[in-house]
Amino acid sequence: MNPPKITAYLKTYCGWSEGIRAIFRKYDLAYEEKDIIKNPAFRWEMEQKSGQPLSPCVEINGTMIPDISGEEVESWMIANGLLTPSDAAPDAPIDRACSDAQHAAMAAGQVGKISFVS
Repeated sequence: MNPPKITAYLKTYCGWSEGIRAIFRKYDLAYEEKDIIKNPAFRWEMEQKSGQPLSPCVEINGTMIPDISGEEVESWMIANGLLTPSDAAPDAPIDRACSDAQHAAMAAGQVGKISFVS
């Protein structure tokens, strides 16, 4: 099986985006990350390709999957024969946004102190 070509349009600090990263780490998948916060051109590119403004969006082998969670990207890849299911637990939640505490830490500039594991 050839490894899939993955481009992920993610936010720097976001529970949903971290869920996508957690799935890629769980399966040791290589991917290109395009941070839509640090580079507004990536946000524009994501919106043009996905047809909508919500993130995260993941493009796998040319198919754009808009506004998706880690849980959903894992299910999509398994259903499309790109992954064999694994019982290993991801190292971060794959089905939720940031907590209020994480948002407060980001607002206070305490980015290095943010934990996505709950």
